[in-house]
Amino acid sequence: MRHYFHPEIEDVCLPDVLFALSDATRLGIAVALADGKERTAGELGGSLAKSTMTHHLKVLREAGALRVRSEGTRCYNSLRLEELQERFPGLLDHLLGFAVKCGYTSADARSRD
Repeated sequence: MRHYFHPEIEDVCLPDVLFALSDATRLGIAVALADGKERTAGELGGSLAKSTMTHHLKVLREAGALRVRSEGTRCYNSLRLEELQERFPGLLDHLLGFAVKCGYTSADARSRD
């Protein structure tokens, strides 16, 4: 089973989280995971190449926005919603709420705004 690095929440920096969410694909991934459910890269990726999806998930994870859990040969991704809410109150609510209004609802989403 593979083990992934996840920064401690007190080590998560606002600029890192904002950078991770500044990309349209990663913002769409965050919106897709905002319901609190875990999903595999395949469930999130749509038409994205596996290597591209792996890169985006790594950026989100290393920024502290994503948690990855391995189970057998599968890896399940989830947003660190509660932890990020404690660290940066209201941040995800505002960013993800606005992202939904602009059409970022999946990894394949591209906004026209």
